[in-house]
Amino acid sequence: MTVAQGILRIETAGQGLTDITARVAVSLAETRLVKGSLSLFCRHTSAGLLISENASPAVQRDLLRWLDRSVPEGSHYEHDDEGPDDMPAHVKAMLTGSALTIPFAGGRMLLGTWQAIYLAEHRARPQRREVVLTAIGA
Repeated sequence: MTVAQGILRIETAGQGLTDITARVAVSLAETRLVKGSLSLFCRHTSAGLLISENASPAVQRDLLRWLDRSVPEGSHYEHDDEGPDDMPAHVKAMLTGSALTIPFAGGRMLLGTWQAIYLAEHRARPQRREVVLTAIGA
């Protein structure tokens, strides 16, 4: 059993979903591991990780609209140290989650045909984000 670890650094354009599937695949290939489990961990409290459909951009737009309706900005939050999107971003990050686990075989992630890995940026302004990748396998 071998463990390989690295960090993906991602520049976001502000609120939205950034497809990081290809970058994760390259990082996994660089480990030269053939089969095992890949863990992704977002090191932030106002961004998250998710797996969703990659075929229709409407899915991404619908997810973002749902998050905005479910966790609207407003004066009803006590925590607003970094602006009106601060606390909503924390709640959205909790909803999208901070970690994913993906099995791999043949050196490739075993994602479904229409699945992609997204970094969900919940802040309005561009951010620098880090995702820790840990592959365990043979």
